[in-house]
Amino acid sequence: MVLQMDERVNDQPGGKEGKTCGSSCVAEKDRNKPTYCVTDVPPWYLCIFLAIQHYLTAFGGIISIPLILSEGLCLQHDSLVQSRLINTIFFVCGLCTLMQVTFGVRLPILQGGTFALLTPAMAMLSMPEWKCPAWTQNASLVNTSSPVFIEVWQTRMRTLQGSIMVASLLQILVGFSGLIGFLMRFIGPFTIAPTVSLIGLSLYDSAGAKLGSHWGISAMTTVLIILFSQYLRLIPILVPAYSKAKKLHTSKFYIFQIMPILLGIAISWLVCYLLTVYDVLPSDPAKYGHLARTDVKGNVVNEAPWLTFPYPGQWGMPTVNLAGVFGIMAGIICSMAESVGDYHTCAKLSGAPPPPKHAINRGIGVEGLGCLLAGAFGTGNGTTSFSENVAALGITKVGSRRVILLSGVFMILMGMLGKIGAIFVTIPTPVLGGMFLVMFGVITAAGISNLQSTDMNSSRNIFVFGFSIFTALVIPNWIMKNPDFLKTGVKEVDQVVHILLTTHMFVGGFLGFFLDNTVPGTKRERGLLARDEEHLEDSCNTLKTEEVYDCPFGIRFCMPSQSWVRYIPFCPQTGHRTQYKTEDNNMSYSQGGKQLPNGTEVIDDVAL
Repeated sequence: MVLQMDERVNDQPGGKEGKTCGSSCVAEKDRNKPTYCVTDVPPWYLCIFLAIQHYLTAFGGIISIPLILSEGLCLQHDSLVQSRLINTIFFVCGLCTLMQVTFGVRLPILQGGTFALLTPAMAMLSMPEWKCPAWTQNASLVNTSSPVFIEVWQTRMRTLQGSIMVASLLQILVGFSGLIGFLMRFIGPFTIAPTVSLIGLSLYDSAGAKLGSHWGISAMTTVLIILFSQYLRLIPILVPAYSKAKKLHTSKFYIFQIMPILLGIAISWLVCYLLTVYDVLPSDPAKYGHLARTDVKGNVVNEAPWLTFPYPGQWGMPTVNLAGVFGIMAGIICSMAESVGDYHTCAKLSGAPPPPKHAINRGIGVEGLGCLLAGAFGTGNGTTSFSENVAALGITKVGSRRVILLSGVFMILMGMLGKIGAIFVTIPTPVLGGMFLVMFGVITAAGISNLQSTDMNSSRNIFVFGFSIFTALVIPNWIMKNPDFLKTGVKEVDQVVHILLTTHMFVGGFLGFFLDNTVPGTKRERGLLARDEEHLEDSCNTLKTEEVYDCPFGIRFCMPSQSWVRYIPFCPQTGHRTQYKTEDNNMSYSQGGKQLPNGTEVIDDVAL
């Protein structure tokens, strides 16, 4: 299928070459151009295949969130509830994906769980009043059907739910009011980079605990994922394929590039199963290596129902904790800044014009609604744009939003199959540790990559980033070891300060934000000019902004053509046209052509 997509790109008719670009430039342009743009509809079989691929790409990141969160919720030894959490988060992510692609920013961007909310959630659950009782850590003392145990974890979940729901109102307000454009003037790479990097760095303890359960199995999982994703990613395997032109033939399938994490987990899982069957791994829970057995979670697959339907309030009525709300808000601000960058990257890779303000406002607002739904359903997390799936668009060269819509439907169906969630729970602990080692390392590096548009030869920039990162590692670590140091006498204030100062990403993001906006530096030095440049050379100029970002189902045409409509921040303006100006060359681009400063018009190949 990959071969067929490449053939379509090469067979597309080209027009006259522009006077300012040679044949090699045109060839490079064709290679980077997506095979299917946003509004295109690929064949049904390709839609299904790519939708499953996007689901598998998001698989590792989504299932890791409830598995990590279960430790703070005292659910380490309740595999059945863990499986329900996995079903719930898949269901909500699928629902939010449909909302985002249909009513939000309308780009092919998948919604998934966010690690930006996981960090403050774990900080809240680590507070003295929310720490798990000692008896919940001992599997022999835990009766999962006991009302006492159920109340222990549901109380924590309901508090987390309410905090997420209240904090999500901030994102809804910022999105639908248009405030996100104002905030992004002050949030630059030196705010985003330490914030995102510290999400990965702060989870080292959770990854280390799982790695230490069996270093051999963990190392094998890590090596396999690295082998598939880095060394074998460009090596295809031949699979049978059929097309009208070539009939039955073989095609290249880049399986290692598409699903490296899933393959690494599956092979390690199989090895653990064989070692369990032949009793190589110890059956005594007190011995090293016991958690690598595949029968540790008991009969959770047999106990799980075939069909389950997550619904709002399934864990009870949510409650609100003021300290939790402030902590979650810090994560939501980070998530919003990251999503705006994802929108521009997704538009570039899918052949769409740069997203206008009204589309960005709708996208952030719908993500806020997604967090509200996630809180109501009880995922213990929110939703955000998944950067991993945005990167997958550049690999497949298919930017059709129909594919992402179908992927959202798959996620909803997977969320309704109780056995699927139960199967994921049985993944051995050291296998998860090996996956976390790769995943959290990539998250850390992804945060640092935001600095590529800045001048890192500047002593100012080196100081801002280095000081923000190091201080954000020192302060939370010291507060955790000395929790009684900050005592104001007001319990609520103490809780708020404790959560904020033990959340690494808040400390690093705040320091980066403050220093970047107060220490003198040019826009180019701070990386703000590069962020504002449009991606005209990679967009399909045959697509108007209205075609991609207008409201669906003809909603705009049902609105009265009155002047007051333009004051609604998330509403497309009538008569808006696709026209951009770059600061450097002062060129104006219109549909189907380019005009140079000397008046010469260059006809765009894509427009033909």
